[in-house]
Amino acid sequence: MDLEKNQVKFSPLVDQIVLGMMEVKAENITVFDLTDIENSVCGHFVICDGNSNTQVKAISNSVEKMVQENLSDKPWHVEGRDHSEWVLMDYVNTVAHVFQKQTREFYDLDSLWGDAKITVI
Repeated sequence: MDLEKNQVKFSPLVDQIVLGMMEVKAENITVFDLTDIENSVCGHFVICDGNSNTQVKAISNSVEKMVQENLSDKPWHVEGRDHSEWVLMDYVNTVAHVFQKQTREFYDLDSLWGDAKITVI
């Protein structure tokens, strides 16, 4: 798994989050660069979806493990692993969102932050 073949390079944290998602075959991985948006909640959103509660939990675990092993960083806060429909992993300036497909469609963060610079992996 290599982001360079996609000619995409982000911050080390965003890269590790994306690689953690790819490790467990997350789908529809999208990076939202919010740095030019006034009053945004953070610098980047990384959003993906999985096909089941089990896969969503596995993706979030993979992200946490990849970031911990390669950057020695832990999320400041993790929410949603109990039901694994939407797991939010807050790394302060970068937030990872791992959704089940139908939950992602329902909340539609993609269009809510549509004015961000968007990169689909």
